[in-house]
Amino acid sequence: MNTEEKLNASYPSMRSLLPYFLYLRPHLVPFAGALAFGAIYGISSGFGLPFMTDQVFPKIFPSSTDSVQLTSLELLMYILWFPLVFIVRGISSFCNSYLINFCGMKVLERVRVDVFSKIQRLPLSFFNQHQTGDLLSRVTADTAQLQNAVLSVSNDLIRQPITFVGAISALCVMAIQRDGMGFVLLCLLAIPLCVFPIRRVGNLLMNKALGLQQQTGGLTAVLNENLAGPAEIRSLNLQDREVSRFHDQSQKFFSARMKVVKYSHILTPLIEIITATGISVAIFQAARSSIHLDAVVPVIVALYMSYEPVKKLGTIHNTIKQGLASLKRIQEILDTEESISDPPSPVSIGKIEGKITFKDVSFYYSSPNGKAHEEAALHSISLEIQPGEIVAIVGRSGSGKTTLAGLLNRLQDPSTGTVLLDDVDLKNLPLNKLREAVASVPQKPFLFDTSVRENIQLGQSSYSRDSIENALKNANAWEFVSSMKEGINQSIGEFGSRLSGGQLQRLALARAFYRNSPILLLDEATSALDADNEEKIHQVMKKLTEGKTALLIAHRFSSIRLAHRIIVLDEGKIVADGKHDDIYRDCAVYQALYDSQLQDT
Repeated sequence: MNTEEKLNASYPSMRSLLPYFLYLRPHLVPFAGALAFGAIYGISSGFGLPFMTDQVFPKIFPSSTDSVQLTSLELLMYILWFPLVFIVRGISSFCNSYLINFCGMKVLERVRVDVFSKIQRLPLSFFNQHQTGDLLSRVTADTAQLQNAVLSVSNDLIRQPITFVGAISALCVMAIQRDGMGFVLLCLLAIPLCVFPIRRVGNLLMNKALGLQQQTGGLTAVLNENLAGPAEIRSLNLQDREVSRFHDQSQKFFSARMKVVKYSHILTPLIEIITATGISVAIFQAARSSIHLDAVVPVIVALYMSYEPVKKLGTIHNTIKQGLASLKRIQEILDTEESISDPPSPVSIGKIEGKITFKDVSFYYSSPNGKAHEEAALHSISLEIQPGEIVAIVGRSGSGKTTLAGLLNRLQDPSTGTVLLDDVDLKNLPLNKLREAVASVPQKPFLFDTSVRENIQLGQSSYSRDSIENALKNANAWEFVSSMKEGINQSIGEFGSRLSGGQLQRLALARAFYRNSPILLLDEATSALDADNEEKIHQVMKKLTEGKTALLIAHRFSSIRLAHRIIVLDEGKIVADGKHDDIYRDCAVYQALYDSQLQDT
């Protein structure tokens, strides 16, 4: 097997499109209507036009030997055949196109929702291996290309074969009726010759279409990254660099696009050359046989109408190949393993006490090719946290603090070992119940482009007891929220762009307070606050953590005052566990970190 054959073998086949035809099931009535109108179009085009040329033209333009003269009314009736055929053809074409596009948009909507739903269930490791822009391209551009392929198959595989059969039927009838015209049927042998360029060009086009979709993803990724950091780009004077990056990626996109254009448009001329050769042979033979023009024209029209569907089917084949290239990229998402999901038989533990246990836990981050790195982010972590205990996790940057905390609400699962809540393996708990039991405030909070009220309400859980207003007051956020023009209903902009860093963090805290979960996960939740607000938040957090289990990921040592116990991580291992005075005396890593921050202060 050569390189090209191996590459083609890795692509989805036509059979891979079959599941997507099931998406048409809820829309069988409009789809059946589209096929019916397509059949009418095919019959009126393939059989109607040649038949009209053969039967109507001779009546309107009788030969010199025909003594029968038509009355004006009879002439009008025959002439009305022309607009009648084209009215039927036009209405059926419109109805066919409208209904098939309606069904196609429904298919596109369903495919996009399925892909988007799948993305919601994938683990964080998936996003570490894919660019955001590329995922955007797959959800939008690739699904649209797949929709186009499904429509082409659904629509023209009915319309064009019927046109072809109608034209062949008319051709056979006329060839049999006319003496010396049987040779025309031999000209149909040109049709099998069209299969070879269709197959060859189709395979080449699928390779180029995949390259185009990948370049589309790359272009979207550059644009997405640029729009995500406008302040940094301007402050670092990177505008020219960004323009250059975008220009280079645009050139790659242009090159990939032109390759697709070349192979998608070369097929039609090739088929036309083959079919024109067949028609020329028919004309040549008719001329040698001294057949009159009025007998030849209808046959040539029917022959042309039989070739035309072959040309269009070749175009459909190209469209399908482009759709299969997009399907490959979509299936990479749909076929990705959902490594973090609900257990088949979830365990119910009733009221959560808050005991957390890590048993010999190790975690390896995966590289972009899906293979694990040699170095573990966490290595053989064994730790037990009692209900209501407040534990601070400290360590150098990259020591595994955030990774350890992320295992608690199953954003990631440990590579080896077990994490338990109230002595039950987290993997045996319903995922939504587990995450509802954990209120998390990350170091870089994410808020949605909606009002303050809605952003806080998103944290609602079965544990929520307080009002949104009280949650904002507890987070020391009510003062600045109430001063806004629309108050609690004020929109905060994309990524909270209308707020300062400290305000964003206080809203994230307010959401955690409103959630009121029995377990708190605070990743340096006071890092963006000034000294005065930090002290106020510490007082509120002291009240908030009463009776709750809390993990404080501490970058600033001022935030560990609430902790009953301090865990020190270094290179993914626990190197100290205890009170501040004890570990400061015995742990060199903690001592160095503490002294360094004390000197900076």
